[in-house]
Amino acid sequence: MNKNLVMAFAVALLVGGLNAQAQAQTTAAPATTAASPLKLGYTNIDYILGQTPEAKDIQNQLTIQRTQSENELKRMQKELEDKYAAYEKGAAQMTDVIRKDRETELQSLQARIQEFGRTAEQSLQTKYGQLVNPVVQKIQKAIDAVAKENAYTYVFNLDAGANTTPILLVAPEENNITELVLKKLGIDPAKAATPAANAAPANKPANAGGGTTPKKN
Repeated sequence: MNKNLVMAFAVALLVGGLNAQAQAQTTAAPATTAASPLKLGYTNIDYILGQTPEAKDIQNQLTIQRTQSENELKRMQKELEDKYAAYEKGAAQMTDVIRKDRETELQSLQARIQEFGRTAEQSLQTKYGQLVNPVVQKIQKAIDAVAKENAYTYVFNLDAGANTTPILLVAPEENNITELVLKKLGIDPAKAATPAANAAPANKPANAGGGTTPKKN
């Protein structure tokens, strides 16, 4: 199912649930008691992640691992090119047995290169998760604290992922809790980077989600 449709469906369910909750509270409460209003907030976890002190170290470690993998891949590709050139040069003088052996060797090396490329990307994804998850947990605790202190019933994550439409298309700036979360983490909001390119650690794996700056209306 298209991710945007999934998100839209989830939001529709949530809105329906909020309406049902509000109606139930209104019905159950005495006529003289008003139902507690719902307070909705939003932030951008990827943006906050990009402002944390850990972001630079995450970027550096991912860059090192990616560079090492790329260098090894180039070495293997060069080996394949050299062996193929030698095969073409001497193929006419080879016996059928030797020619078959060289062709099998070339095919095996090509298969190893393809497998290395797949495992290298998977390893980078795993490394990213290992580095980011503890920081995201810390950010979540800060969001929980800000929500509790400011009586927010729900807090949405503005970013829906790379190449997707944000979950909140229009929202009042006073409900943006990003600066409060940054302060809770000990980060000065005035020094936070604003360009989208700085919204998340560089060299982030392609399918690990995208970063954007906080929504401004």
